[in-house]
Amino acid sequence: MKYVTTINYMNKPIFLISLLASLFLGGTAGAQQLIKLQDALLIASQNSPDIRIVKLSLERSDQLLRAQEAALKSNFKFTLNPLGYSHNRVFDERFTDWNTQENLNSSGTFTVTQPITLTDGTVSLSNRLSWQRAYSEASERTTKTFNNNLFLQYNQPLFTYNRTKLAMKSLELDYENAQLNFNLQMLQLERSVAQQFYTVYNQQMRVQIANEEYLNQQANYEMIKNKVEGGISKLEELYQAELNLASSKSSWENTKVSLENSKDNFKLLVGMDIFGEVNVLADPVVDSVPVSLDQAINFALENRMELRQRQISIETAQFEMIRTMAINEFAGNLSLSVGLFGENEAFPQIYKSPTDNEDLAFSLQIPIFDWGEKKARIKATQASIETQKINLDDQRNTIIQTVRQVYRNLQNLLNQIFIAQQNVRNAQLTYDINLERYKTGDLTGMDLNLFQNQLSSKKLDLINAQINYKLELLNLKIQTLYDWETKSPIVPTINK
Repeated sequence: MKYVTTINYMNKPIFLISLLASLFLGGTAGAQQLIKLQDALLIASQNSPDIRIVKLSLERSDQLLRAQEAALKSNFKFTLNPLGYSHNRVFDERFTDWNTQENLNSSGTFTVTQPITLTDGTVSLSNRLSWQRAYSEASERTTKTFNNNLFLQYNQPLFTYNRTKLAMKSLELDYENAQLNFNLQMLQLERSVAQQFYTVYNQQMRVQIANEEYLNQQANYEMIKNKVEGGISKLEELYQAELNLASSKSSWENTKVSLENSKDNFKLLVGMDIFGEVNVLADPVVDSVPVSLDQAINFALENRMELRQRQISIETAQFEMIRTMAINEFAGNLSLSVGLFGENEAFPQIYKSPTDNEDLAFSLQIPIFDWGEKKARIKATQASIETQKINLDDQRNTIIQTVRQVYRNLQNLLNQIFIAQQNVRNAQLTYDINLERYKTGDLTGMDLNLFQNQLSSKKLDLINAQINYKLELLNLKIQTLYDWETKSPIVPTINK
């Protein structure tokens, strides 16, 4: 079903004629743009300050996740100490006497470290090569040696949670939440742009209707002026016609000011040049779109990103519980190292008589008493988790309530459009009939002005009803993440 306005206006749509003339015959003033809603959405998605901010937030979360993924790969590091020198007077306990020592050294260490996500352990391979020249006053000799220490080390936390996995999962959830925020902001931008777009369109139509009213009053003024000059009508009718003409011109000028103000708001929201000239092009025809309430609720509960955000909040709170449980925990650590050490005055013979090095260390952290700190923090975290669960249930109920309200509004707006179309038709016929009475002198100018105002009001009511229906249909699309006009789901964009 289509609700279409088919009213034959008495005067030409001067506003549209002037609009087209300014677009195609504007010459040097050709900076004016004719914008459709989809064009406005595309421009806003690239230029809107809000979108640019949320994109930066998404970029931040993305880069943090990439950094964590890179940190789980092998890390290569080379540490160089090109020169070290010391000259000290120290007490030598072996000889119970003071001794002067001098040392000159140079060293370099190459290390490869690999985190193990599965166990939260770390394995590393290191090689330290150094040279030193040492002098001791006690022995009265100088030694020069090369030494190399190659060893493999494994470090494993015990009896505690996997911090590597938890950090990775937290960053993944943070990125997903940032992506959801981006998609929600895009939907909110679509709503805001559509509202402002139709505000400009509404103001354009107000200018057109006010212009038509002004032309009608001008024609009426000329007609009554001729009658008064011919002695057919009273002079007071001319005064009333002048008053009606002045009032209609004032209303027309006011609507043009409101139009320019709404254009500025629209350009700021979309991110266009504030000094640029723009007009919007909208289709006033409203198609009745069939909507199933049960399907709408199901789509909303399945697809709404706010529900996933609430779930992420619960998971994040559960991660915090894991960290809280680790406060003053019973934990341990196992460290194992095996290596090969060699030293010699000649570098080629550094491993002529190598020495095996092995280290094994096992440690335990045993909490005794914390004055109830851990217990209190656990209860606080449990309260946070329960709060997030309540928020999830409340969000679900709010979504259902909102969808039901939007559905009712859509049905009512269709009825309002039908009623408004009939009102416009009747108001136009009423005005035409009373205009003929006015021409014959059976109706005063004041009475005719009432019928003119009624006609203008009903035209605006129809335009508002059509715009409200389009906006409410867009609202249903946002609430359910389903396009009811194309009968296709809205798939959020993943920007990674």
